[in-house]
Amino acid sequence: MHRTQEGPALVAQDRPVTLVDEHARAWSPKTARDRFRRGLAGPTAGVAAGHTQANLISVPADWAYDMLLFCQRNPKPCPVLDVTDAGSWSTVLADGADLRTDLPRYRVWRDGELVEEPTDVRAYWREDLVSFLIGCSFTFEWALAQAGVPIRHVEQGRNVPMYVTGRQCRPAGRLRGPMVVSMRPVPARHLAAAIGESSLLPAVHGAPVHCGDPSALGIDDLGRPDFGEPVEAGPDDIPVFWACGVTPQAAVMASRPPFALTHAPGQMFVTDARDEQYRVAA
Repeated sequence: MHRTQEGPALVAQDRPVTLVDEHARAWSPKTARDRFRRGLAGPTAGVAAGHTQANLISVPADWAYDMLLFCQRNPKPCPVLDVTDAGSWSTVLADGADLRTDLPRYRVWRDGELVEEPTDVRAYWREDLVSFLIGCSFTFEWALAQAGVPIRHVEQGRNVPMYVTGRQCRPAGRLRGPMVVSMRPVPARHLAAAIGESSLLPAVHGAPVHCGDPSALGIDDLGRPDFGEPVEAGPDDIPVFWACGVTPQAAVMASRPPFALTHAPGQMFVTDARDEQYRVAA
């Protein structure tokens, strides 16, 4: 596998939120954000079920057009749900939310290097930052579950595994980099449902980009994800890969902008939007 940087190992406080509070699926989005604001951290798969989750990347205004163009040219991994004004930490996706405090964990980047993973980025905030909220595949997991597709990482209480692929995104200005994918093992009998249900949600990555042999994506070992945790597959499971909103972080590592803030992989922004708002007609 082509690896730009190893994902950091998960520590105790990074265990899935659903293990911290078994009622996390029933939280309202505001309750989830309030708990994250108070310092609770962990992957958010299954949290505030039925509400859309989003990836975050904030870049200086003089890089914002490059990022917008990068997303427009690479809509599968980077479907944009909202873009803020420079310096704004609010979003139309969540009334009263603060993008500086309301995610479980963040990443701080300087010259393409990861320098910190805080739970609050107010101390790092800049008045020239433009934030991009990008669709997240956690959003379509409700549809998969309703169709009977097992979600292995949720069953096993793990963060979804994510891999840097050998597929390069289309460059945009100063930004370039490989596509990142998330992987879910799917039983063969549920493969058609997994493809069909996710394809109806293009704003949160849509249909898979690949099913089967991971080497076709340049991935050598499913047991060593670049981000997240490995999951155990069933005997009849097929690895299914969806484009992933961690792709902008791979672009940050490859392109080395002077500064950026992002979510920590798997630790998303929970919006007030309902998942079905992004579902297209079958």
